Amino acid sequence: MAEKKSLDERIKRSKEVLKENLNTVRAGRANPALLDKVTVEYYGSPTPLKQLTNISVPDPRTLLIVPFDPKSLGNIEKALNAANLGITPTNDGKNIRLTIPQLTEERRKELTKTTKQMGEEAKVAVRNLRREENDAVKKAQKNGDISEDEMKEEMEEIQKKIDQAVKDIDAIIKAKDQEILEV
Repeated sequence: MAEKKSLDERIKRSKEVLKENLNTVRAGRANPALLDKVTVEYYGSPTPLKQLTNISVPDPRTLLIVPFDPKSLGNIEKALNAANLGITPTNDGKNIRLTIPQLTEERRKELTKTTKQMGEEAKVAVRNLRREENDAVKKAQKNGDISEDEMKEEMEEIQKKIDQAVKDIDAIIKAKDQEILEV
């Protein structure tokens, strides 16, 4: 029974990782999560941008980055340029603004391909969990810990959980694609 809980937890974690990865995909709307993976060289060590700044959304197409330490403004701007976001930062001496450009139809389609790829990777991860769990159940049956009927029941239960996880992943991807294709 402890294995079931760990399977549920691992499936949940796979879905969370997918959502975190999808947050970094620019959907034409300003979203502070777009900057989650940006790190800044701050006094010789790489530091996550959100630890050095206050990031706000003054309007739907703009991210306003206000550093806690004004001296770090140049380093933050360098890190944003190096992050390859496809957005040029505008530095006014105190703050940095990122204006999110409108996405072209072609770029929207490219982004939906990217989200589908991320979804497939999440599905593969979940299927790998199924394989690991099934192997553990088969091993338990082989060792005489459970009967063959119990093994079949366990494997059916695992399959139901995996099927539900795949449906959830598809729903997450569909929602993100709708957000991207929304003009």
